[in-house]
Amino acid sequence: MKKFFTIIGGMGTMATESYLHLLNQRTPAHADQEYLNYILVNHATVPDRTAYILDHSQPSPLPSLLEDIQQQSQLGPAFFTLPCNTAHYFYDDLQAATDVPLLHMPRETVKEIVRKFPNAKRIGITGTQGTITDKVYEHEVLAAGLTPVLPTDEIEAETMALIYDNIKEKDHVDPVLYHRILKQMIDEQGADIVILGCTELSLAQEREPETQIPLVDSQSILVDRTLELALKMREA
Repeated sequence: MKKFFTIIGGMGTMATESYLHLLNQRTPAHADQEYLNYILVNHATVPDRTAYILDHSQPSPLPSLLEDIQQQSQLGPAFFTLPCNTAHYFYDDLQAATDVPLLHMPRETVKEIVRKFPNAKRIGITGTQGTITDKVYEHEVLAAGLTPVLPTDEIEAETMALIYDNIKEKDHVDPVLYHRILKQMIDEQGADIVILGCTELSLAQEREPETQIPLVDSQSILVDRTLELALKMREA
């Protein structure tokens, strides 16, 4: 296969499926041959990213991710995507292991905020406890000259319950809980806009959309960037 890219997925599998669904849905195709060429690595057994970030005595996801990057690099993809926000904790190590470009999901998300929401200054960040702790979004927001707005311990506990207890464990989105988390980030924390900084939250938005609160969906933005690069590659 020529002119293809590789998706390092499976973290989690249902969130990866949501990413693929959006990508295929947005691809301007009217025949089988007009869809994109890609390889999906659904590496479901990668150790939990948040567990390791919070406690380095837990199994590290890095060896598994490096193995995927190194194996796939031998096939010659044009670029990699990594549709897991928390896994971007390892971004520098992964990019250093290959000459193939790896899209940076949080960075692209913040770039989108700057482009499309120039009046938004206080940027709410939601995600796993790992993503909040490793500050991957906080650093990108600060680098853009904006103010990061973090969840309280209570909001973060609710977010982790939604991600792990609801979506990962039961493949169920609690719409009341999901919408309450976002409302609290605006009303209680004073955010101008909220980043959905976990692909399980993107899955929640797909299934139980919040339409009243200004959001930036990291997975949706990664889909758009993936599509832009893939179409440019195909036309080259």
